[in-house]
Amino acid sequence: MLNLIKENLGFITVLCLLFMMRSSFADWYVVPTGSMLPTIVEGDRILVNKMAYRLEVPFTDISLIDIDSPQRGDIVVFNSSAAESRMVKRVIGLPGDRVAMHDNRLYLNGAPLSYQESDLSFTWSESLAGVKHPVQWIPAPKPMSSFAETVVPDAHYLVLGDNRNNSADSRVYGFVPASELQGKALRVLVSLDADNYYLPRADRFNVPLI
Repeated sequence: MLNLIKENLGFITVLCLLFMMRSSFADWYVVPTGSMLPTIVEGDRILVNKMAYRLEVPFTDISLIDIDSPQRGDIVVFNSSAAESRMVKRVIGLPGDRVAMHDNRLYLNGAPLSYQESDLSFTWSESLAGVKHPVQWIPAPKPMSSFAETVVPDAHYLVLGDNRNNSADSRVYGFVPASELQGKALRVLVSLDADNYYLPRADRFNVPLI
């Protein structure tokens, strides 16, 4: 056994470094649901920058140094203790922000966000922090299409899915603690279509998310 380890020490070292990099620096995440449609599609493999907000001890959630804070519009991956699962959502409210929603349209610190209807059915362009991104909803009353103004507490974030009628997010599980954030989603690396024999979607190679 010892000889086998010595003979393959180089390969074992590379393998360990790869796992360390995935743990602390960058990782990919397979998106299983449509809660971020139309931005992220079921089957997308997204690249996550795990050093976007802090550097952690490899294979742990112990923070070594804080690097940055999430900004409005960031797409974040986090391990939700409330949902008992890993999730990917868009940051809408920062600590101290006042956020409300009326008929799927957001109000931030008392001011309405700007929306522009797109050519796609039930899809709008939402302007958040000066950056436009697509969102979708059915223009009919839904249980989660409105909520009263709420204040985001310290060290927490309000997150929503871009698929506003079909996303279990802060409207279901509450605010996301900063300690649960795992990184910032940067781009779609590749997307496999489960309805087409898991063949790659040609139009979703290396697509930026922000």
